[in-house]
Amino acid sequence: MKITDETVDHIAHLSRLEFEGEKRVAIKADLERIISFMDKLQEVDTENVEPLIFMTNEINRLRDDVPADTITQVEALKNGPKTDSDYFRIPKVLSK
Repeated sequence: MKITDETVDHIAHLSRLEFEGEKRVAIKADLERIISFMDKLQEVDTENVEPLIFMTNEINRLRDDVPADTITQVEALKNGPKTDSDYFRIPKVLSK
């Protein structure tokens, strides 16, 4: 596939980039190399190759999610510098 100036302009517009002078020539050459590499991959025989879904055969072994009380509300409130009945008191962070 041949990369034309219109193709470069279209890609530049979509990516909000500008290519002028030597940069336009360089990007055209890079795009043509990418396309030729993809064409090379088309030559590979993949007839009996299974599609790859996962990168490894490892299985995630997750622990059971068992709810448990680790700290009570009273114990948690003891760690705060200021408390108000059931809540932590903090300095005001929003102004009018």
